[in-house]
Amino acid sequence: MNSFSFNDLLDIYKKYKQKYGDNAYKFISRILQEAKPLHKSKFEGKDHEQSWRSFKGKNLEKLILFILKEEVNKLGLKIIEGNKLERTNENNLSIELAKVKRNLLIDYGEFGYHLPDVDIVIYNPSNFNIIAVLSIKVTLRERIAQSGYWKLKLSSQDLTKHIKVIFITLDEDDTLLAKDPIKKGRAIVEVDLDGSYVLSETKIEESSKVKNFDKFVNDLINLINEE
Repeated sequence: MNSFSFNDLLDIYKKYKQKYGDNAYKFISRILQEAKPLHKSKFEGKDHEQSWRSFKGKNLEKLILFILKEEVNKLGLKIIEGNKLERTNENNLSIELAKVKRNLLIDYGEFGYHLPDVDIVIYNPSNFNIIAVLSIKVTLRERIAQSGYWKLKLSSQDLTKHIKVIFITLDEDDTLLAKDPIKKGRAIVEVDLDGSYVLSETKIEESSKVKNFDKFVNDLINLINEE
């Protein structure tokens, strides 16, 4: 059991938001470092590191959702956690979410229809068209190749080929830092994905596919205009 919650993490983020304004996203790693001993002080189990890794991954997704939600809603779009579609029987979904889910399913022929593994879904509620799916990870090694696979599958069928697959990361292992020499994770982003956005205090060499997180909303506006 642990009584340290997402709301506790959010309180720390809001403190940084007050201090750094729109640049608060750069300090997410520092925010998590500050949260870890607080999480540990309320931890009652045997393996705190395992519990912390789970908490860190799950709540990083929630924090990104919190940061993006207002801006996405201003654009007339909606943003939801991917597991709202994954874990729920279609018969129990709202009509809107059932239509969104159908627009994301991948056809595996005789093996049925299955959702890609994504953390966040951004869609247009006026037509249920999915604009982008996001994978949120602390480092690229956690799932970057898998994201490349899902981009390949989504691109292979007419209903989903327009969906952008985007990776958002703290890049704590500096995989995206430099273009020369380029690391395998960055190569996958540059060739196989539609983009990656980095939340970091470290300066990165940007490209059309690798950018700082503050560029995300403007790029999303461009995607809407392409519809």
